[in-house]
Amino acid sequence: MQRRTWISALALGALVALGGCSTPKVTDYAAQRPVLDMREYFNGTLDAYGVFTDRSGAVVKRFTVVMDCSWNGNEGVLDEAFTYSDGTHQRRVWRLTAQADGRFVGRADDVVGQAQGQQSGNAFQWAYTLSLPVDGRVIEVQFDDWMYLMDERVMLNRAAMSKFGVRLGDVTLSFFKRKA
Repeated sequence: MQRRTWISALALGALVALGGCSTPKVTDYAAQRPVLDMREYFNGTLDAYGVFTDRSGAVVKRFTVVMDCSWNGNEGVLDEAFTYSDGTHQRRVWRLTAQADGRFVGRADDVVGQAQGQQSGNAFQWAYTLSLPVDGRVIEVQFDDWMYLMDERVMLNRAAMSKFGVRLGDVTLSFFKRKA
């Protein structure tokens, strides 16, 4: 009897521990305000400022981005021009398609396959695989990208970067929408 109680307690503890490991869902933010409309926010010119940090939290690289964004119905183009702290430049052009229920799919030249995303409340969650140049070669890394609208001009973004399920680091960005 005592052994059965011990096994039950152990099983309950394991379930509680696994529940603590669950990740948030974008729909958890459905009641958060202001409500994000991707087509409205990412329309016009935005400036972004960011850092890439490694697993230890050390800043590896700083960067700025100027984004020129436009929509034609459900089809959007986000043209990103990056300038890195080491003086290098990069350009990424996202082609997004808005779908039902706040979902989006997207493509860019350095994205493997399609990016999948969903907005809910003030949040947008975006998942994709990026071909990333590192030390003269290209590796594929996964991004779990979360954006949170703070007000009509400011959005905060944090993306976890991993390979084979091992976290490599984070990208943290702040977006500022220019006044029209």
